[in-house]
Amino acid sequence: MAEMEDSKAKSSSGSLFFNRSFTMNSTAAAESNSPKFHLLLNSPSSLNRAASISRFYNSFDSVKGKVKKLCNLFESAKSSSSPSNLASPKETSPKVVLRPSKSIAYSSSFSLSFNNSPIRLPGTEDRIVVYLTSLRGIRRTYEDCYAVKMIFRGFRVWVDERDISMDAAYKKELQSVLKEKTVSLPQVFIKGKYVGGADVIKSMFEVGELAKILDGFPRRQPGFVCQGCGDVRFVPCWNCSGSRKVFDEDEELPKRCLECNENGLIRCPDCCS
Repeated sequence: MAEMEDSKAKSSSGSLFFNRSFTMNSTAAAESNSPKFHLLLNSPSSLNRAASISRFYNSFDSVKGKVKKLCNLFESAKSSSSPSNLASPKETSPKVVLRPSKSIAYSSSFSLSFNNSPIRLPGTEDRIVVYLTSLRGIRRTYEDCYAVKMIFRGFRVWVDERDISMDAAYKKELQSVLKEKTVSLPQVFIKGKYVGGADVIKSMFEVGELAKILDGFPRRQPGFVCQGCGDVRFVPCWNCSGSRKVFDEDEELPKRCLECNENGLIRCPDCCS
């Protein structure tokens, strides 16, 4: 019995020793870890995280406030458009004053100016004549000439295109008709009557007056292109092959060809005859 009591006393003392050591070690560990915990709480990274979290919640609250404002606006618009809030039939609506559009005024002015044009081009009463240039030296002039050409091509009517860069005689002819030394391009004549330049043709096309004037002209097939000149209206001279010189067998000397222009070209006999 005495031995059993001694063993119990030893075991109890041993357990007390282990419990004391465990408590001492745990308190020491807690004391050693507590400064680290405080450092972690007070570190800049943790503060930045906390600030970012607070900013996120603040932005979320602001978005919620904006959504509420939009909902209120839509609800107020719906309530204002409801039948109960509509004006009574006794209230008179404002009168709408109808004014004539500019296109009508432009159309009448174009028709009057076209019919009363004092400038005439003799021998062209059955065709459309356009004086233009194919050179791109002046960009604005070339773009105006190209635009007018495309407008007439859209109507599929044949146009007598007189390119002054291909033949200088057309420039002299235009100067004599308009009685001006400096002329701008393009210039359009329809049925022998002077119409105007690019701005006039574009305006007439927009208001529909040009389609009325071109109503009596024959139409070509869609995509038609002259096989002789490719719609250039000029071909090399057949007499001199474009060299502008022919050999005179009687005098045995080269002479200037009298059938072509200064560029060795003649009008296409297929589409310009």
